[in-house]
Amino acid sequence: MEITIEEPIVERRLEGQVALVTGAGRGIGRAIAMRLARDGAFVIVHYRENDARANETLAAITRDGGRGVTLRADLRSLSEIDGMFARLDALIAEGGATALDILVNNAGIGVVKTIRETDGATFDDVVAVNARAPFFVAQGAIPRLRDGGRIVNVSSISSQMGFPNLIAYSMTKSAVHAMSLALARELGVRGITVNSVAPGVIDTDMNADTLRDAASRAYMESLPVLGGIGTPEFVAGAVAFLVSPDGAWVTGQQLNVSGGSSFG
Repeated sequence: MEITIEEPIVERRLEGQVALVTGAGRGIGRAIAMRLARDGAFVIVHYRENDARANETLAAITRDGGRGVTLRADLRSLSEIDGMFARLDALIAEGGATALDILVNNAGIGVVKTIRETDGATFDDVVAVNARAPFFVAQGAIPRLRDGGRIVNVSSISSQMGFPNLIAYSMTKSAVHAMSLALARELGVRGITVNSVAPGVIDTDMNADTLRDAASRAYMESLPVLGGIGTPEFVAGAVAFLVSPDGAWVTGQQLNVSGGSSFG
């Protein structure tokens, strides 16, 4: 049975809030940015290098009646992260606000290699993007977050399932959840919730090569107890819940968005 997601009822529960979504030029990040904008947030669409894709995300946001801007930075570089936040302060004011309300640490890269196939440069790159960058983006965002704000970090169910050909990637995604737990304890006194979402196999560019192979796709479709391959909108819906008023009493949790893959 194929599971689909219906278009959400527009309630604009995030009206007046400012959200930063990293890696929002495509895939899961784009879906999250579009959903938060649809819910009323002014969305800062972060991207690394592809201007066209970031502008496509922003165009989709404005077509839906939302508001946002694009913001370019290579999160591998700590100096570029610092520069991103210097520009972010002006963009927050452009959104008509005085503080950041929501951070979604989504930017990441996939590495499909076993431990024998992974060299030092590859390992360092995936750690820089998937683990170090979220750490320092959170570090920069926390002083700018209003009390009662939200942080959502995108992890992966691969961190729970032990795929040999995703070992480095899975390690970094475990680190993301560990960071979420520590920050949830630290920031709870300010009413800031910190959670992670763990997508399963999602139909994105990152998984395109795997899903084009018939045997690999059949295996991936067999993993969720609900069957099939997930869409970015499933993940966006989970994030929308965590940053909404309904998620105010949820912190330090990892929400699996995998169709039941992690226990199937």
